[in-house]
Amino acid sequence: MSNDLLLLKEAILRFAPLTENEWLDFSVGLELRRCRKGDFLIREGEVEHYIYFLNTGATRGYFIKDGKEFTVDFLFAGDFVTAYYSLITRLPGNVFIELLEDAQVVAIPFKFLNGFYDKYHHIERVGRLIAEYQYVRRIQKEMDLLSRTAEERYVMLMQRNPELVRQISVRHLSSFLGIQPESLSRIRKLYQRN
Repeated sequence: MSNDLLLLKEAILRFAPLTENEWLDFSVGLELRRCRKGDFLIREGEVEHYIYFLNTGATRGYFIKDGKEFTVDFLFAGDFVTAYYSLITRLPGNVFIELLEDAQVVAIPFKFLNGFYDKYHHIERVGRLIAEYQYVRRIQKEMDLLSRTAEERYVMLMQRNPELVRQISVRHLSSFLGIQPESLSRIRKLYQRN
């Protein structure tokens, strides 16, 4: 098995066991891609056809309303990323998913995945568990936004990937935290002192 797929295999096995034959059948449908900083996995108005796994790199998910960008998520190596609403509804999405740095991603074609589920019905559980994980993650983010201060949310993000968070633009990071850029500068200074 390619080392490029090892992290994805480990991530999937955390959700449910697959036999070696099942994994081999699954792995033949995967697409390994190298992306450059600034590339997009999907853009507003497109229909999502893939679930991506980040071997390396990071993404920023955002949408635009009235000419203003709103950052909704940052994902890092080891995370699954997709425009989930578009993937499920098969309708054009309203989000952009942009690479924040050069990355290696594993693209899982949605059509292939559904065929794989048809062949191995018991493995649909893996897809359900991943979807449930994404749902819980989204609810937790919403709860954090409502119940935690911007400082606490910044610290939580720093714990996930401090090097990359330091490189994220003030504009994108303050949008994600729901604060003004001046407030983020103050939070960063406080964090550096502690």
